[in-house]
Amino acid sequence: MRWWPQGGLWRHADFLRLWSAETVSQVGTQISQLALPLAAILVLDASAFEVALLGTMQFLPFVVFALPAGVWVDRLRRRPILVASDVLRGLLLASVPLAHAVDALTMWQLYAVVFGVGVGTVFFDVSYQSYLPSLVSREQLVEGNSKLEISRSGAFVAGPALAGVLVGAMTAPGAILVDALSFGASAAFLFRIRAVEEAPAPAAHPSLVRELRDGLRYLLGHRYWRPFAASIATSNFFGQIAFVVFLVYAVRVLDLSPQLIGLALVPVGVGGLAAAVLVGRITARLGVGPTLIGAALVFGPATLALPLAPVGFPLPVLIAGFALLGFGGIAFNVTGISLVQTLTPERLLGRLNATRRFLVWGAIPLGSLVGGVLATTIGLRPTLFVGAIGSCLCFVPMLLSPVRSLREMPTEPETDPFHLPLGAAAATPAAARLDA
Repeated sequence: MRWWPQGGLWRHADFLRLWSAETVSQVGTQISQLALPLAAILVLDASAFEVALLGTMQFLPFVVFALPAGVWVDRLRRRPILVASDVLRGLLLASVPLAHAVDALTMWQLYAVVFGVGVGTVFFDVSYQSYLPSLVSREQLVEGNSKLEISRSGAFVAGPALAGVLVGAMTAPGAILVDALSFGASAAFLFRIRAVEEAPAPAAHPSLVRELRDGLRYLLGHRYWRPFAASIATSNFFGQIAFVVFLVYAVRVLDLSPQLIGLALVPVGVGGLAAAVLVGRITARLGVGPTLIGAALVFGPATLALPLAPVGFPLPVLIAGFALLGFGGIAFNVTGISLVQTLTPERLLGRLNATRRFLVWGAIPLGSLVGGVLATTIGLRPTLFVGAIGSCLCFVPMLLSPVRSLREMPTEPETDPFHLPLGAAAATPAAARLDA
């Protein structure tokens, strides 16, 4: 008798391959999220500003490449982009332990590596969120996104603790090698997907500028996507101000070892796993809009745990804060991404995802830079307070918008948003039910 679930997407072989690829790469990514800045701090003795600049370089590609990436993703098959992105990131990360082995590792190489990995992540993230609706039915999107977020949360459970152990046992560059190998495994899973992906129909008169403008117009003129993006951008900007200096604060003020830092981060994944399992029931009970706003009211204030953790005994406060952060963040992601994928017309999905990423992830390098400057001028703990207090305000744009009235998840995409007045909703039965 089989003990594992057999219904729904458990019987969808190609989705399971996509899920496996995401799971492997997410675990590896969580290792590098800790190991790369620790390599700068412990191996190269980097300053707080240099570590913050590393965070800026990691997310700068979302400012530079996100918008054109959305246009290209809408023009091309998505799976080859996913595979190429994994291969690129694996090769770049493998250069770090190689340079360390010959005593040639520098901050400039770390900056170049994280920038290149960021470019790969831009194309992977835009492609993967646009690829899922072509792999599963729209009725399965919430289930699919929940499973993918379970992978992300599971990676947060295993990744930081594993990263702490690996950094302690084989140094930070050695831990980064594990992430490089994980991207190779992810590419292999993606390559085995059997579903035939149809090439998007070519535009009659392709124009990069016009297609970029269409994506921006759709997001900025939409009554749901505009406040949704504003809330995420607020959270990312202020959250990054805090998190970009947290590792320096944890090592040099809280005196935490890599192993203890990894242990403190594990509850992010535990809280996220709980959210991924429960979010469907939460959304059904509260409605889509209240779930989004409620999740923001959880993960925003949870950031206050970083500066409030007592220096002598910080772990209990950090563990509680990170658990709430994981729960709220994953509940928000599953609900929000499912709404975007369901309501957005297929021909605009890549550009909407890219435009949203440009705005909301573009706030991250700016937050990193501001965090580095603040840490240098006012100190590490006051900088943590600035970021945490600002994060508490991220729910406001959605609360003051029609998002608060969203109840049911739509079952059909909007018909043709560009034939509507700017900011209007599509006149479909699915859209009409959103205000019911």
